[in-house]
Amino acid sequence: MTRNPSSPPFTIRSHQPGDMGYITYRHGAVYAQEYGFNYRFESLIARITADFLDNFKPHLEGCWIAEKDGSFLGCIMLVQDKKPKTAKLRLLLVDESARGLGVGTALIQQCINFAREAGYEHIDLWTQSILEGARRLYKKAGFEMVETLNHNEWGVELTGEFWTLSL
Repeated sequence: MTRNPSSPPFTIRSHQPGDMGYITYRHGAVYAQEYGFNYRFESLIARITADFLDNFKPHLEGCWIAEKDGSFLGCIMLVQDKKPKTAKLRLLLVDESARGLGVGTALIQQCINFAREAGYEHIDLWTQSILEGARRLYKKAGFEMVETLNHNEWGVELTGEFWTLSL
C-alpha cells in the first residue's frame, strides 16, 4: 500500500453524537473476541459512556476519536476523578487495523495535554495485565503501576493494575 506523505495517517477529534454507542459496541465486541470478556464488561462500558454524557464538564473532561477518512481507529476518554486535582484516563481502544501506527500514543498524549491545560496534577488509570500493548504505551508515556488486584469481573481471571502519572 502506497501512502501519500502529504496526507496525515489519521486525525483526532472530540466526541460527537453517536460516538458513545459505537465506543460501547466496539469495546464489547473487541474484548469478547480477543480476551473472552463477557457481557458484564460491555455493561460497564455502557455505564461509563452514559455517565460521561450525563455529567460532561467540557473544561475538565473529554473523549477523543482517532479516525482516517471517517473510519474509527481508536478512542480514549479523560474524566474528573473524585480525588482532588486528579483525572482518570478511561476507555483506550485502538482498532486492530490501526495498531502500530501511533494511534494509541497520540490518544494518550491528547489526554495528557488536555489534563495539563485543565490544571490536573495527576492522571490515574485502571488496566489489566493481559493488555500488554496498552501497558507498554502507558509506561512509555510516563505512567507508573502502583497497585494490582486479582479479579473475575468479566468472566475470566484477571489482574487489574492501577497506574498513575504525575503532571
